Amino acid sequence: MTWREPVSLGRKLFSTFGIALYSVVYLALILTVLVKAKVVYVEWQGGFPPKITRKVTLPDYDAVERSRASQSKSAPASTNVTERTGSTYWTGFRGPLRDAHYTEQPILTAWPPGGPKVLWRQPIGGGYASFAIANGLAYTIEQRREKEVVAAYDMETGREVWSHSYVGKFEESMGGEGPRATPTWHDGKIYALGGEGDFHCLDALTGKVLWKRNILHDAKSSLLMFGTAYSPLIVEDKVILLPGGENGWSIVAYNKDTGEVLWHTQDDKTAYTSPVLVELAGQRQMLVVSATRVKGVAVEDGKLLWEFPWSVSYENSIAQPVLLGKDRLMLTGGYGKGSAAIQVTKEGDKFAAKELWRNKFLKNKFTSSIYHEGHVYGLDEDILVCLDAETGKRVWKDGRYDYGQILLASGHIIVLCGDGDLALVKATPEKWTEVARNPLLEGKTWNHPAISEGKLLVRNAVEMICLDLRIKP
Repeated sequence: MTWREPVSLGRKLFSTFGIALYSVVYLALILTVLVKAKVVYVEWQGGFPPKITRKVTLPDYDAVERSRASQSKSAPASTNVTERTGSTYWTGFRGPLRDAHYTEQPILTAWPPGGPKVLWRQPIGGGYASFAIANGLAYTIEQRREKEVVAAYDMETGREVWSHSYVGKFEESMGGEGPRATPTWHDGKIYALGGEGDFHCLDALTGKVLWKRNILHDAKSSLLMFGTAYSPLIVEDKVILLPGGENGWSIVAYNKDTGEVLWHTQDDKTAYTSPVLVELAGQRQMLVVSATRVKGVAVEDGKLLWEFPWSVSYENSIAQPVLLGKDRLMLTGGYGKGSAAIQVTKEGDKFAAKELWRNKFLKNKFTSSIYHEGHVYGLDEDILVCLDAETGKRVWKDGRYDYGQILLASGHIIVLCGDGDLALVKATPEKWTEVARNPLLEGKTWNHPAISEGKLLVRNAVEMICLDLRIKP
């Protein structure tokens, strides 16, 4: 039967619906057969629905082991670990202020046709952590078979200088396996949080374990759907962690040198957002995003200073809060949430938080935005957006970058795209201007880039690469 035949409209619609339903079922059956035969694969790459791909982004553990065995036979990067020197600028997640601003030195923004020069590249274990960089070493945490591994790599060569492993494997169906939280370097020590709450303090030069805890066991807290994914924050003599336990165990401060519990406070279920040290409304404080609110807490004891309701449907907040000035910040979330700017004020010893604007122009899913010269730049799902920070008005929206990560350097946005491409976009409200985009990593790439002394480090669950963004004299 065709639509030209003289039959009723209802019969035509019913027949069309039946053909469409049959086609969907038929295609689903073919896809199921192809997936079972491992001709194609289904992979969650950030959006919905999942994508059909010929190759899933999985670590090649055999390749990692061959690489590290080969390195162990070569000459060590340094004969004396105490001789190491170098920058201690980018020592944790999203840089020194956790705002993804790189200001240590200017970078190259006129990229050659093939992209920035690759200094070295090599296989790496699974997971979504970024790097902390200090004294010529780059630190990350990764999955290698049934163990989590904290590793230190030489920035000049990529050679593994040391690694510390322990039995542990976090895995979920959408993101796969591996730890999520970027380690933090501070005063010669590495603080690394595994996917199931295992927390280690290690000597940064040797990898020797100084102390360890399981923060979920301490707090009697349960694991979130996507694991522990926030980075430790060092404040004075404390390392701040967010196990999200009840009975005053939502936020915990451990002594950074001994692991002793100094204090614990609040009762919120945690989110995936990392705590941040800021000065807001004239007071130094920590910004903490939990499952249902954002709050300012006192550095000394975790006392609640102010709060503002904030929750993201389906899962808890992932995006970092973005400071917009001395008394205001922006929150954003995916799954249809959008963004909101709030102002925090203080009168006497009392704080208050009020909403300034709210819209759905910018929905960070599992990336975070950047504030620069009165404007906010971020990925609305997978499209880059520029907002006026004062009003929330959308200035432009353009360019598809999948579900990647961004950082700001020399007035440009470096985008490590969700498909592994590396792009450079001008950070200007006038218009969207993509300066360059080149293929770099293969497969799904959700890890945040890191940069130190003009060298850009990127990774995903398969490979790590060091690129040269230094300006030559």
